[in-house]
Amino acid sequence: MDILSRFAEHFIGIFQAGGETFMGFVTGIIPLIVCLMTFVSAIIKMVGEDKVNSFMKKITDNIILRYSIFPLVAVFVLANPMCYSFIRFAREKYKPAVYDSMVSFVHPITGLFPHANGGELFVYLGIAEGFRKLGMSQGGLAIRYFIAGLIVILIRGIVTEKLTIYLANRQGVDLDAIDNGGEND
Repeated sequence: MDILSRFAEHFIGIFQAGGETFMGFVTGIIPLIVCLMTFVSAIIKMVGEDKVNSFMKKITDNIILRYSIFPLVAVFVLANPMCYSFIRFAREKYKPAVYDSMVSFVHPITGLFPHANGGELFVYLGIAEGFRKLGMSQGGLAIRYFIAGLIVILIRGIVTEKLTIYLANRQGVDLDAIDNGGEND
């Protein structure tokens, strides 16, 4: 009987832990995301949706800016995971690569700007502590992470874009038609 009792306690404990995690989301990240979404929407409405879309289109039409400055601004301003909402400004054919760039940048930015991805901060701080124990500069580490991150997201973005276009062409999908509102059959 003791074994059944302990099994039942541990079994329900899994769901209690899940409930606690869910409540953490309800009281933590969900309100933050809602506030950020509201703030960004308000800024877009104040500036004007056409002006914002036009500006973002200019940035995302340039291959270098699309996979460097655009993800940097999104991650810095909105942090993870809200930064992914910026993907809406990219053309459909670039969205997979823009996402790849953004998701690849949420860790490298953390050393200089911890607000960008609080969930990854513990990883960076663990590595930084090792540098501190070796007598090396944590600031230098943060800058190196940041620069390496920018280089990596640029490369990943370009490679992912080329792969997306290659695979779409191979399957007969006209990505330009999707951007213009229709898809070739």
